[in-house]
Amino acid sequence: MTKYLNAMRNGFNFHGRASRSEFWLFFLITWVMSVVTVTLDAALGFADEGALVLTGILYLVHIIPSMAVSVRRLHDIDKSGWWLLISFTGIGAPILLVMFCLAPTKGQNHYGPALDGTQAPDAH
Repeated sequence: MTKYLNAMRNGFNFHGRASRSEFWLFFLITWVMSVVTVTLDAALGFADEGALVLTGILYLVHIIPSMAVSVRRLHDIDKSGWWLLISFTGIGAPILLVMFCLAPTKGQNHYGPALDGTQAPDAH
């Protein structure tokens, strides 16, 4: 839960890096919350009218933080946040899924120091 809260606190921060665990826990908790809100919307009769009110509010609250944690996760593998735009293409989602699963770059990269404090190996 701490990593989810950290991602929400940094919800408008598109700089730096996000670990795989921060990224995946954020989306897991968001998914669980969406299951709960869809269920509540159905129980309250909102789904019958075609308006998932609680789910819509949840999505509005999470849209910018989800983009921010995704950009920071791309930074952790030394990729530009602009890669997130390929999600709008037909093949973009699987490519991003693979990228989000990749191990972080070792040590400092273009987007900041390693989150685990490791240094990049010498190039000798």
